[in-house]
Amino acid sequence: MPMDPKDFEVAQPPTDSISSLAFSSQNDYLSVASWDNQVRIYEVQPSGNTVPKAAYSHEGPVLDVIWSKDGTKVLSGGADKAGRLFDVATGQSTQVAQHAEPIKCVKFLDIGQQILATGSYDKTIKYWDMRSPNPIAQVQLPERCYTMDSSGYLLVAGTAEKHVCIFDLTNPTVVFKQTMSPLKWQTRTIACFTDQKGYAIGSIEGRVGIQYVDDKEQSKNFSFKCHRDDQKNVYSVNDICFHPVYGTFSTSGSDGSTSFWDKDSKQRLKPFANVQGTIPCTTFNRNGTIFAYAVSYDWSKGYKSAPPSTPTNNPNKIYLHAVRDEDVKPRGSKKR
Repeated sequence: MPMDPKDFEVAQPPTDSISSLAFSSQNDYLSVASWDNQVRIYEVQPSGNTVPKAAYSHEGPVLDVIWSKDGTKVLSGGADKAGRLFDVATGQSTQVAQHAEPIKCVKFLDIGQQILATGSYDKTIKYWDMRSPNPIAQVQLPERCYTMDSSGYLLVAGTAEKHVCIFDLTNPTVVFKQTMSPLKWQTRTIACFTDQKGYAIGSIEGRVGIQYVDDKEQSKNFSFKCHRDDQKNVYSVNDICFHPVYGTFSTSGSDGSTSFWDKDSKQRLKPFANVQGTIPCTTFNRNGTIFAYAVSYDWSKGYKSAPPSTPTNNPNKIYLHAVRDEDVKPRGSKKR
C-alpha cells in the first residue's frame, strides 16, 4: 500500500529485503541495493513509469549503494566484505574496496577527486582512490560502523554503542570530533545537513536528534519524538533524507509512516498515510521532485517475522512519490 494512492510502483523490484536507495545526481536513474545479492538500476521516465536498465551482483546481501557525482558510476558495499563499482556506460562491475567484515556504508566524497569512503563492521573507515587497488588511508572507529553520510567536507559516522565520529575531510584521517549520540538507544541513521553545519541522527526508539558541529551553535541542538503510535508503541527511525533544494528533511520508520520536517522552525510539514509495512530506506532525486521509498521488511522483529517471498507474492515494493513544493518548503520564521 503506497503512502499516497497516486504514487507509482517500481516495476520488477528486488526479490528480498531492500537495504538502500540512491538517485543519480545527473538524471532520474534509481539504484537499489537488496538482500538478494543484487544492485538494480531503474530509469524513471517523465510519466513516472520505471524501466529496469541494468543489474550487477555481489556475493552476499548488498547493504548500501551510492552514485558518483558525474552520474557515470554506482558504488555498492555488501556482506561479501567488498565494495564494487559499476560503470553505467560499459555495464562492467569491478571490485574497488575490501574490508575484513561486511561493508555497511559507501560514499563518494566531495573532495575534488574520485575518492571513495567505505565504513565497515570491522570498525574502520577506509578511503580509496579508484585508480589504486589499496586504500589510500584508513581510520579506526570505536565500534562497528552502522551509518555514514557526507556533505561537502563534512563526514559523520555513527557506530555501535552510540558513538558518533565527525570528520573534516580537509584532514580525513583524523577524527575531528568524537561524541556520543544525544539519543538513548542504538543509532540507525545519520544524514548531514545540506549546508554542512550539522547532522540529523535517528535511533531505534522513535527519536531524532538535530546536532550542530560548531561548539558555538550547540544551543540549537534539540531532539524530538516521532514514529510512535497511540498505544505508546515505539518504532525505529530507519532513514532520514534532506531535501536537496530546501534543506528540510524526511523521516521514515518501522511503523510504516513517513513525515517531512523543518528543523529550523521545529515543525512537521507533512505526515503521510501509513503503508502497512516497514520502510527501510528512502531517497530524494537530485532536484527533490521525486521521493522514492521502499516498503520491505527491515528485520526489526527478527527473522521469524519476515514475510515469505513467493514467485506470485513479492512483499518487497518501491514507490515513487511526486513531491509537492508546499509539502517540503520551510515555513515560519526562517533564520538566514
